[in-house]
Amino acid sequence: MKMISNVFGILAILLSDIMCAVVAYNYCDLTWGGKYAGYSTPASTAFILVIPYLIGIIVCVALFIFFRNKRRL
Repeated sequence: MKMISNVFGILAILLSDIMCAVVAYNYCDLTWGGKYAGYSTPASTAFILVIPYLIGIIVCVALFIFFRNKRRL
């Protein structure tokens, strides 16, 4: 169980790093001359991409805690 809980912990950290990179890239694309520059979409719409990553991070953290507590029993 220790290995499974560690895998979910590492996966949650990786998802948070990937989330930051994707949102930063899309934010820059919307604001500084990307293919969507000049349109009426506000740059804050790039933060909509956070939602699926947050769901994945929450699931990974919940599974990490579940397997860590199961290991103690």
